[in-house]
Amino acid sequence: MNSIPEIAIKFFGENRPCLCGGAHQVCLNCAVCRANDPDELFNPEDGIASIIDATILKADATARDISALCETANKHHTASVCVNSYFIPQVKKLLNTDVKSCTVINFPLGAGSRKAVKKEAKAVIEAGVQEVDMVQNISAVKSQDWDMALETIKAVSIQCIENRLLLKVILETCFLDREEIIISCLMAKKAGAKFVKTSTGFGTAGATAENIALMREVVGPKLGVKASGGIRDKATAELMVKSGANRIGASSVTAILQD
Repeated sequence: MNSIPEIAIKFFGENRPCLCGGAHQVCLNCAVCRANDPDELFNPEDGIASIIDATILKADATARDISALCETANKHHTASVCVNSYFIPQVKKLLNTDVKSCTVINFPLGAGSRKAVKKEAKAVIEAGVQEVDMVQNISAVKSQDWDMALETIKAVSIQCIENRLLLKVILETCFLDREEIIISCLMAKKAGAKFVKTSTGFGTAGATAENIALMREVVGPKLGVKASGGIRDKATAELMVKSGANRIGASSVTAILQD
């Protein structure tokens, strides 16, 4: 089994030591150096509501569903509301300023071409969204087309960086082995993403404590780690946070926040 530094060197070269604390140890020459950024770690004083992305992504979601979600998010001061892009104008009107709007692209299969994903990113940015969760090119990863996998993330990250938007890269860990998870985390970090995320919620499985811990180990403290998929109660959310997550994607917001 290859170590995280060995995988990093194989893909990105034996560079100078990294300054950001990632387990890859060698500098990835990232699109954005995060070494001087604040740590992306959960602060218990802020409360778990502050790191929840209140989410509705089901195909049959209605405007009424979105309104109810925004009301819940405003009440509890969640990090964001994450919806399909059709609903961006609605959530922009309904959300308080402390709750961000978030949408998904290349979702849920992660099988769009680089050009298609780039254009989709442009469209949601122009719609005024504040955070973007993109599914990486899963087919490229499974085909070991590493250049295309990286370039697809970069096509989005460049636009997010230019517009000062937060980008989370969804790995869809249920389809990946350990080494593929490590490589995917390294590519997301190198491309300039701010978060790596476990799952779409539409795959064969969701977040696990083991994968969260691995992702946190790889990226270090300067990138965020989002646990998503199958988090429906407070105990599961707390387990994900304990394992290294500092953002939670969930549709069961009220259940998670129950005492």
